[in-house]
Amino acid sequence: MRKYVSDLIVDLLQRFGVPYVSLNPGSSFRGLHDSLVNYGGNRPEIVECPHEKIAVGIAHGYARVTGRPMATVLHNVVGLLHGSMGIYQAFLDRVPMLVLGATGPADVALRRPRIDWDHTALLQGTAVRDFVKWDDQPVGVDAVVESFARGYRVACTEPAGPVYLCYDVAFQEEELKREVALPDPARAVYTRLQPDPQAVERASDWLVEARRPVIVADLLGRHPETVAALAELAELLAAPVVDAGGRLNLPNTHPLWRRSREVLRGADCVLLLDVRDPFGWLHEYDERERVADRLVADGCRVVEVGYGDLGIRAWSHQFQRYQEVDLSILADTREAVPALVECCRDRLRSRGDADERSNRRARLAEEHARIRGRWREVAQSARPQAPMATSRFVWEVWEQIRGRDFVFTGSLVNDWIPKLWDFDRPDRYAGKPLGTATQIGISLGVGLAYRGSSKLVVNVQTDGDLMYDLGALWVASHSRIPMLTVMFNNRAYYNDWEHQIEVARARGRDEARAYVGMELDRPAPDFASVARALGWYAEGPIEDARQVGPAVQRALRAVEEGTPALVDCVTAFR
Repeated sequence: MRKYVSDLIVDLLQRFGVPYVSLNPGSSFRGLHDSLVNYGGNRPEIVECPHEKIAVGIAHGYARVTGRPMATVLHNVVGLLHGSMGIYQAFLDRVPMLVLGATGPADVALRRPRIDWDHTALLQGTAVRDFVKWDDQPVGVDAVVESFARGYRVACTEPAGPVYLCYDVAFQEEELKREVALPDPARAVYTRLQPDPQAVERASDWLVEARRPVIVADLLGRHPETVAALAELAELLAAPVVDAGGRLNLPNTHPLWRRSREVLRGADCVLLLDVRDPFGWLHEYDERERVADRLVADGCRVVEVGYGDLGIRAWSHQFQRYQEVDLSILADTREAVPALVECCRDRLRSRGDADERSNRRARLAEEHARIRGRWREVAQSARPQAPMATSRFVWEVWEQIRGRDFVFTGSLVNDWIPKLWDFDRPDRYAGKPLGTATQIGISLGVGLAYRGSSKLVVNVQTDGDLMYDLGALWVASHSRIPMLTVMFNNRAYYNDWEHQIEVARARGRDEARAYVGMELDRPAPDFASVARALGWYAEGPIEDARQVGPAVQRALRAVEEGTPALVDCVTAFR
């Protein structure tokens, strides 16, 4: 059988266990598309998308759940530019991703008039080079093999991130002249970055000596096995854990879990674990005056553990403000946190202050129960009528899914989701939302990762985000991704609306006109009708919280039958 270069790319995808390829069709990778369908037998499975940024978002959400990369294919210059924002968000979120691109023929004699010229760049990877870990445009079959193996390894090596591999359309369609040996994926991985043992001992000394230690964790939970180690460390030290929410770092049902940074005010030692913004977490920021006040007291020791400035880029200041700390440990937290547990346990054996830590644990547990109880009281007593209070909306949805094996993805609804829902395991929470025009794509990727399982994927979906990507709803129907989507629909881009209120108020102007250019109303989008037209079960709009529960119950029955379902709930702005 004749074999082509694009067939070799499919061989590599299969060899490295890549299960899915998300794409919006494009002629620049017609050879690869044929190879996926006819040579590979739709392995990896194609996930067809109506827009490239949806395709990238799906790969992002899949990697959040599994920790492994899937591939997304972007057509030429235009597809790459469409998908570039999603690639940037994946870079910020430290998820592995294989972005496969295609370009017009490098040989000008092979280019079609106009289109191949408009859509060919030199080199195409420069468009995203500042926010991918690595990019390459290989020519020659040996280069294709080596480039793919290196790209896969780079994407998966911590801090993980997207890589971009671009293939010439004419080269894809060339016939292979010889067999090419494929690399062994097991030999294409690095070991984890180990912490400096002396630094671990020093940090442990400070932590066990502290009277009021506090831990802050952000992206630690991207490796779920580390969550149990963090819980063990927190219990040993009787230290509250502020969950910054990049992933689920500690179950919110744990008595040492905290959401507010206020607990940092009395700390005498702070441990930061995979925190991308140390300055932001150690300071309180006045957005109006643009002034930052230090939260922790002078003399409080600060230790950070993570990948620090590895992977830093100059183009985007995603590295945040510079923050001096007392000790920086460059290490994989999967290795560092268990090492801290063992070292702290060893030191605590010889100390005589076990009662003090026991009393502190009991006090923190009582405080945790009191805080969560107060949140539930607020939600249950909140206004049910139109527009329903956001806390009541979140509570009504929770009442229907509690007790089910669910995973949450989407909007935190002004932080009411982590306050009211029980995230008792790392797989309950796929990570915080990353900004408008990303949420539905990422949520579809989470749903794809759990497709075929018994897990209920619940996407709490904002209206502004979905307006960017209404076509994404078709992906769930076409690719058989049963998921429950509940709309957090306040009919506004209200985050920006609040900014306009603040500016008008500061300038002594009419804040009542802040809605101009900010509302999603007149007409109000009918999300349920759109969803039904694209193959979903859907209800709404619902404006009374007392109707939310029955609607969600009906939607859950549809999901159990394999159909994606949407319930459109109209809420207060905040």
